[in-house]
Amino acid sequence: MLTAPSEVSDPMIAAIIKRLEAGKSVRRKLPSGGYLHLDRQMPFLLIYRRPYREASPATEHMLRGEASYLIIDGRRRLNKNAVTLVSAIGESLSKSFGAFLIVEIWSDQAQDFAEISPDFRPAFRILAQRSDAVSSTSLALKRALSRIRVQRTQAVVTLTESNKPWAPGLPRLVPAAQARRIGCHYLGIGIRPVYQDTGTGEAFPLIQRVLHRGLGRAIRRAVFKFTRDQTTHRPPHYHALGPRSLVKLVWKVDRELAGITEGFDFLLSVTPINAIESWNAFKRSRFGKAPRFVYRPLPVDPALVKRQLYRIPIEKIEDPALEALFRAQRMEIERKLTMLSDRGSSRFLYGSLQLYGRVEEQLLETAMYILENVPVRRKRGPATRQLNAVEFAARAEAEISYYRKQDARVWSRVEIRDDVMGILVSKGNLLINSRQKVPENRVESLLAHEIGTHVLTYFNGRAQPFCQLYAGLPDYEELQEGIAVLAEYLTGGLTGQRLRMLAARVLAAHMITQGAGFTEVFRELDDTHGFAQQTAYNISLRIFRGGGLLKDMVYLRGLMRVLEYLGNGGAFEPLLLGKFGADHLHIIHELQWRNVLSVPPLTPSYLDKPKVAARLKEVYRGITLQDLVKRT
Repeated sequence: MLTAPSEVSDPMIAAIIKRLEAGKSVRRKLPSGGYLHLDRQMPFLLIYRRPYREASPATEHMLRGEASYLIIDGRRRLNKNAVTLVSAIGESLSKSFGAFLIVEIWSDQAQDFAEISPDFRPAFRILAQRSDAVSSTSLALKRALSRIRVQRTQAVVTLTESNKPWAPGLPRLVPAAQARRIGCHYLGIGIRPVYQDTGTGEAFPLIQRVLHRGLGRAIRRAVFKFTRDQTTHRPPHYHALGPRSLVKLVWKVDRELAGITEGFDFLLSVTPINAIESWNAFKRSRFGKAPRFVYRPLPVDPALVKRQLYRIPIEKIEDPALEALFRAQRMEIERKLTMLSDRGSSRFLYGSLQLYGRVEEQLLETAMYILENVPVRRKRGPATRQLNAVEFAARAEAEISYYRKQDARVWSRVEIRDDVMGILVSKGNLLINSRQKVPENRVESLLAHEIGTHVLTYFNGRAQPFCQLYAGLPDYEELQEGIAVLAEYLTGGLTGQRLRMLAARVLAAHMITQGAGFTEVFRELDDTHGFAQQTAYNISLRIFRGGGLLKDMVYLRGLMRVLEYLGNGGAFEPLLLGKFGADHLHIIHELQWRNVLSVPPLTPSYLDKPKVAARLKEVYRGITLQDLVKRT
């Protein structure tokens, strides 16, 4: 373990500059707990000078997780060393980029903040050099900081001209003559310390987390503007100015979270193993007695796994984007573990509501529109050939072979089993019920759904550095199922009967949350909406499994949201990078701009077909679910 040096010496500075100019990263401990982090050559440096008597770890933490920052002791007697270090870094980087920007932050007790209420409302005071006070960089910073909100209160931001745009009471870090010669510019940001009690020093971690992410994003936007306007560097996006290299702790947390996720299969654990027997018993009761479901034994003790889960040190991760992802993942895993503990009880439904939410009014209206406007059955025509489980498995194997040619790391298996319902993908493998029948006109679309979406995104996720992208980030099911059902439409297999099935699942989910029992839901589907009795039973079983699993409503909701996303100009291919939710798409994009994530190796086989390309163009132009209903 490296120990901090007693002083910032000339040999140390020379070694730092040598590494920097060689294109290497710099992570160096400095005297008195200081730290220098340079991810790579960048035309800026963020600085926090720690006050001697009023140290603020929370303020200092605001810079951690950025690509280029310096935390240093602010005592005057050490200023000479700080000047030498910062001047050398500025000199080196200005040679590469033609200009250099210093952004210094500090905890500000400005009198201007005293009149701002409530006490937790964020506020910032920007100090800019007179020549830069109305520059595009300063204005970009002001606009970006103004977007920050804490507990529904918007940040107050002032921009002031100053001939000392750095922490009050401290000297400048680059001599004026040198700053003019190398094109070094200053911006100072005084931060109202709403993330801690100024009287007791007690921290408010949730507010601190919001400010950390918001401030980092605002600074990147400002630096992006400075870089594009005043340097030779041309980053494609402000997120491209974020860090690319990640510390070992990130990979450790990622592996440990994935290890917990892989320790149990949530969907299999809440799926009955007596589906056929319970159907026969339900028939014998003339559909009057709700079936009793039996589940496979749990492979884990949820309480012990939770203990393990909360030992993972997510709070030590400095990168705010990754910390947000990992925190959300931990919360979702914890909820699923609670649901496993509550399996078979009335409490299970409450966990399901937390995980998937309620059926929104618009979603229910859309489902009812489908049920009322799509005929129960098409006119009689030639009987459609049905593939059995073995025949469908052979087609699936051929489809997987196509992807294995794209990437030899695709090791997916096809298994025919008695203990699963229908067809599903689990950990990259395709599981088929031994009694499954698939209409021949649905084979291509079902392969696009299960293999071209679920298997493909599993292995695309495995090709990325983060395990969570194949294990599945929070709320990934909705986006996954939306893409998968869209794939059915693109391949021409989204029939009216399939839409009715998805709509019936939404109706069943709504009914269970309103207190309806199994037989009531079954009779509503059978008597009112004309579903075959076994189909009505299967829909009801899927919703009532575990005690009330609302997952099935996300198919239709996911399709609606994917159609909206693509119709508003969103790109289709990035959705296939791995298993993540729509709410995390902006973080996925950020990590792509930072070159943390790579281009996925697999693309769906169906995208090469002319009819699919034509349908996808229609989707990009904007179509609704009601439009799809009219075409069935």
